[in-house]
Amino acid sequence: MNIASLNERSRIWRLVALHIWHRTLKWMHGGPIFRMQPFSAVPSRLLIAPQDLRTADETNAADIYGGRFLFSGHLVETQGRSPFELDAVHEDWQRELHSFGWLRDLRASDSQIARQNARVLVQDWMKYCGRRHVIGWEAPVVTQRILSWLAHSPFILQDGDHEFYRSFVKSLSRQVRYLRQTINETEDGVVRLRASLAVASACISMAGQGRFARQSIRRLEHELTRQILPDGGHISRNPRALIDILADLLPVRQAFVSQGLEMPPAMLQSVDRMMPLLRFFRHGDGSLAHFNGMGSTPSDLVATILAYDDARGAPPVNAPHSGYQRLGGANSVVLIDTGAVPALGVSGDAHAGCLSFEFSSGTNRIVVNCGVSPKSNPLWRKVSRSTAAHSTATVEDTSSCRFLSERPFGRLLGAPILSGPSSVDVDREDDKAGSRITASHDGYASEFNVIHERDLRLSGDGTVLDGIDTLRAVGPVDAEHHYALRFHLHPGLRTSLLRSGSAVLMVCRSGEAWEFEAPGSELSLEESIYLSDVFGHRKTDQIVVTGSLLEAPSVGWQFRKTATAKLSRRGTTEFDELDELPLEE
Repeated sequence: MNIASLNERSRIWRLVALHIWHRTLKWMHGGPIFRMQPFSAVPSRLLIAPQDLRTADETNAADIYGGRFLFSGHLVETQGRSPFELDAVHEDWQRELHSFGWLRDLRASDSQIARQNARVLVQDWMKYCGRRHVIGWEAPVVTQRILSWLAHSPFILQDGDHEFYRSFVKSLSRQVRYLRQTINETEDGVVRLRASLAVASACISMAGQGRFARQSIRRLEHELTRQILPDGGHISRNPRALIDILADLLPVRQAFVSQGLEMPPAMLQSVDRMMPLLRFFRHGDGSLAHFNGMGSTPSDLVATILAYDDARGAPPVNAPHSGYQRLGGANSVVLIDTGAVPALGVSGDAHAGCLSFEFSSGTNRIVVNCGVSPKSNPLWRKVSRSTAAHSTATVEDTSSCRFLSERPFGRLLGAPILSGPSSVDVDREDDKAGSRITASHDGYASEFNVIHERDLRLSGDGTVLDGIDTLRAVGPVDAEHHYALRFHLHPGLRTSLLRSGSAVLMVCRSGEAWEFEAPGSELSLEESIYLSDVFGHRKTDQIVVTGSLLEAPSVGWQFRKTATAKLSRRGTTEFDELDELPLEE
């Protein structure tokens, strides 16, 4: 057994020991003992209701009133029963039901019937699940339910009697106490940070919290300081984390202002850091790049969040602590993953996509990563995290990271990254001619004795992206081992091979056209799948350049704009020739 295997095994056993310890503590702090404890410290009233920034859909209100609940792609008709009496339903459906995020849809309808329906459903939850439920008392579910109940409390409580008001506040307080007592045992990363946000939000929204409010603010400061990096990124390296955190942090910040409370320094600093990085990850069409767990972009929520950005300047060009680089030229943007593997405890959603990149021109997405499937399917999750699902190099179709396998501990511990690129060197040059990034990673060094180096240069006018990929040997290389450079293309492109298969033509919906070539290399156009579309999975294409590690360890390639679209006087799209647009073969 080699040293790498021993290190991975030791990490697994540390994870197992930590998991057992946390489960034990959680049972002690939030299990039967917690449920049997008398609870009389009920706040007298709610002082404020933090805003819910997420977008509502009032058309869902009629379905909910009719007993039709469509959550996480699963439709359940209750047939006159309370949805909280149903158990044999998909777990993701139950999580969305118990999170109460759908209260915003009922509130959006702004009707007396919707308000009464909301009160009945809240009463049903308190009756059937208020003390115990396997799904309903998971930490992330409790967190979202607290935030939802607080935000929509004016809507729920209006026209309600005193007894309901008292029961509502008591149940809310019990849930807050549960989070407060079990927060150290919750999953690290966004889950724990959002839990601390929920507790802090509740403590400043309810009367008479005093000591608990001070404790919750200190805890929130601690988590923000620990989890938000100096460049504004999150320790998980997932761009989606910025959206989820800011969507909850901004209303809490506003609640501090409304209550006349002193703003914690960490809260101000975190918002000021995260806002520019959120813009850093955006392409010209407003979508965020698909790195390390980012799926489809909730464009409406991102727009709402960015409306709170006072600076609104140009996005930064690099995020060294988060491990990302950005190249810009005219309307073109290139975003590159140049970071090492996140810490073991927050790598459960991280991808093996080191040195992968995404490329866009204006609102046209050209090169993408496959992204994350909205479907709760272990197979698709495994596919999306593999190196082959990213626009980078693979060796022998293996990933540059090793994930915890499903057996025997995967179901218990998830699938964190056990090993992967640990040394990622990055060099950047910017001049009038354009911007250049040179980076390398050692993710394939231990198994294949090669270092992947990638050199990207975007011209100042954004019309040419040049790349050189090198697989540099650092030991004996097997002659039978092959590499593959993958460039996953956005499904909005029409693609075709040119010049007897030595180049690829890509035509955008706007009429803009790009050409790819890799002189002297074996090139093919193969099927791929785009997982992050808002309408579900979509078939697309990928450009694949293959070769032997010994015969051609260095490959040069280029994306070049050959035509741009403009609007004619008649309102139709015409081609503005940069070069002669090649005919499709």
